[in-house]
Amino acid sequence: MFKPLFRLLMPAALLALVACGSGGAAAPAVAASPANPNAKTESIVLGMGCFWGAEKRMGALPGVVDVEAGYAGGDDARVRYEDLHNQELRLQAGKSTARNHAEVVKVSFDPGRTTLEKVLVGFWENHDPTQGDRQGNDVGSNYRSAIFYADEFQHQLALKTRDAYQQALSQAGRGKITTEIAPLRNYNRAENYHQDYLAKNPNGYCGLGGTGVRYPASALAAADDASTMPAATAAHAPLDAAKLSAQRQLVVFEAEECPYCAKFHAEVLSKWKSPVPVATTLSAQPPSGWTLQKALFATPTIVLFEKGVEVSRYTGYNGDQARFWSWLGQRLLTPEQRRIAFEKGTEIPFTGSNLDEQRNGTYVDPVSGAPLFRSDTKFHSGTGWPSFFNPLPGAVVERVDRSQGMVRTEVVSASSGIHLGHVFDDGPPPTGKRYCINGDVLVFVPDKPGEDWRVAVKASK
Repeated sequence: MFKPLFRLLMPAALLALVACGSGGAAAPAVAASPANPNAKTESIVLGMGCFWGAEKRMGALPGVVDVEAGYAGGDDARVRYEDLHNQELRLQAGKSTARNHAEVVKVSFDPGRTTLEKVLVGFWENHDPTQGDRQGNDVGSNYRSAIFYADEFQHQLALKTRDAYQQALSQAGRGKITTEIAPLRNYNRAENYHQDYLAKNPNGYCGLGGTGVRYPASALAAADDASTMPAATAAHAPLDAAKLSAQRQLVVFEAEECPYCAKFHAEVLSKWKSPVPVATTLSAQPPSGWTLQKALFATPTIVLFEKGVEVSRYTGYNGDQARFWSWLGQRLLTPEQRRIAFEKGTEIPFTGSNLDEQRNGTYVDPVSGAPLFRSDTKFHSGTGWPSFFNPLPGAVVERVDRSQGMVRTEVVSASSGIHLGHVFDDGPPPTGKRYCINGDVLVFVPDKPGEDWRVAVKASK
């Protein structure tokens, strides 16, 4: 349960073994209250992987009055957070056969406002119950899917809802449910710093919230209309493939209340000019008729589809725009363009594109689409590379380059970070600069008749 950056950088096997925080004193074990129609609240204990996200998702269900993070289902009567990870290490090393606890949430709800069946519907829809001893990138038996029941009523309803949801999963082409359904035992309340964790740490990990497969409304015991299903558990419809580019399309898979999704919108999508079209969705499913190579586990996840098939993905966003554009550029550019853009290569003089382009227009970044140079700053230098005496404001970044036994000033795109060329002090007035740029990493966009290029460039920033 790390913030997305750490989840991205650490191998999945290691994620299963490291603690999310320091341990603390365990609270005394408590038992869930048996289901009682006359009680003010009822409760059930559920394992959905990382209890941070589970606590937030289950707490959003109508009628739920409290969600408590804890540990349950293991052989030890009393445990702390680090005990789960230490036991998982012993299990993997073959040094123990004791059953480990699972991270769980104790969900308390008002039976006058909702039912146990609807709570279980929220449980099934808000995680992937087919993954065995893992949930997304969290690997280990302590992250297993589980329903720990307090009485036979809860037991039978757990089995009934499991079978109903399995039918829906099978119809959607998903695998077999692996959820453990067992009597509640050895429940321990988690340390205080785990309680309401995402409320206290809003930049925490954003889970997608399930498989995207709806629990069949017809299977609900109550004759509720589909519109009464909890909004937090309703699956969003996938994108319509007919409205997307079949040749090449980016899809951004998002989640509600995900700060990293909002950050990606503000820093990247709000000024999108890249040649590849982009669409966003709150569904965890690919566009209708298209194929993902593997399940999604975090948001935002940006997937590149070609002819309806996933060819690459970028998971998570922490504000590193250059890293995102580098990923996209590796997929969009030709081998020669990649050599220049990412290896600081240089095209052979008089062979690159755009050298002899004389029309009025703007030269833009081939990956981000951001404007770089205007045609009225271009001049004939005789060097064999497109040359400009000034870039557009804020379009490029200049860096010291000490490669190849020389000291030069490298020019990179401010938006994508790709290498463009170098700048020298032998250009014409008014700047006296010569921005010597590789033509193969420039895309020329001619001015439209009657359009003020200044307005177009300003709108692209």
